[in-house]
Amino acid sequence: MKIESAVNLDDLRKLARKRLPKIAFDFIEGGVEDENILQRNEHAFRAHRLVPRYLVDVSARDQTAVLFGRSYASPFGISPTGMADLFRPCGDLMRAEAAREADIPFVLSCTAGASIEELARVAPEHGWFQLDPTRDGRIAEDMIRRAADAGLATLVVTVDVPVSSKRERNLRNGFSHPLKLPLRTRLEALRHPGWLAGYLRHGKPIFANRVAYAGKGADADAVATLFTAQAPATTTWRDMERFRRLWPGNLVVKGLLHVGDAVRAAGLGADGIVVSNHGGRQFDRAPSPLHVLPAMHRAVGDRVTLMLDSGVRRGADVLVALCLGARFVFMGRPTLYGVAAAGTAGATRAIDILRGEIDLALAQVGAPSLRDLGPHRLLGDDGDDRRHNRGP
Repeated sequence: MKIESAVNLDDLRKLARKRLPKIAFDFIEGGVEDENILQRNEHAFRAHRLVPRYLVDVSARDQTAVLFGRSYASPFGISPTGMADLFRPCGDLMRAEAAREADIPFVLSCTAGASIEELARVAPEHGWFQLDPTRDGRIAEDMIRRAADAGLATLVVTVDVPVSSKRERNLRNGFSHPLKLPLRTRLEALRHPGWLAGYLRHGKPIFANRVAYAGKGADADAVATLFTAQAPATTTWRDMERFRRLWPGNLVVKGLLHVGDAVRAAGLGADGIVVSNHGGRQFDRAPSPLHVLPAMHRAVGDRVTLMLDSGVRRGADVLVALCLGARFVFMGRPTLYGVAAAGTAGATRAIDILRGEIDLALAQVGAPSLRDLGPHRLLGDDGDDRRHNRGP
């Protein structure tokens, strides 16, 4: 199948699976422990029905969305995902380029293969930086300074990794930091010559944002060793207050699932919250972000911009999240599948597929623009709409 023939995001997933060795594909695909949370994330969206309103002029649809005073072409962006360069050399910058051309935000992971400074050159108006706090607070503070000096407008601080999780696929595959490929993994990789050629040509991916702190001449293994020594780090509200003082731009807290935490984040001056369970990769018993979103919206209202990730696989999923109180939605795996399958063209295809589905869904529900969405558009899985507004 050619990338242009991919009809939905799952087609991109199948193309990525064909090209990648098991150790790499499982890193994208996998969750934590029994991985029940992966199904829960997706089922949370499927449990809602979007109720159409007909006899509405939907000949023109507008899916532009305003976020932090800036208009984007669509109400979704690309979540921070580490190790993209393992799936395709320069995979992070390829996705940043695709986001720039599509006029949507791209969040660079702290464990990306591209640096803050490279992101600022490739996508200065669309690039955000995601910070994983470090045990040595001076490293985190310096990365915040670098993001500000590079001119990036938004800092995303991930707070849902107090400890390393038990990702059982990675354990079975021998995935580690520094990356070491067991013999069985090398033999299996021979069945994926396209990926193997890129890996042999470019070598092990390096955590570009950590290079400066690993010592002069540090290679990928030395930087990975630093990463394991510095993360995960215990992060507290006092740290968040410090980050707020240090960061002059938009501050987003990523990974909150409790209403009380959302209220506190709003109180300390956070501009945004990404309601997230880390894509199902951190705690298998955590709730779906979609399940806690309405309560968070009731608690913080417009005091802080609510966003959501984890489990978005269809354009209709984006509309459901917006109806329940999200202002914006992020996705991670789909563009990883795309870039693994076909580089920048694959990431672009993932964006185009989701954008096209949003457009169709807006037409089907009789909503010419995102402003027409709200809880009154939804019906629960059991047909109970008593909690929703039945008015016009």
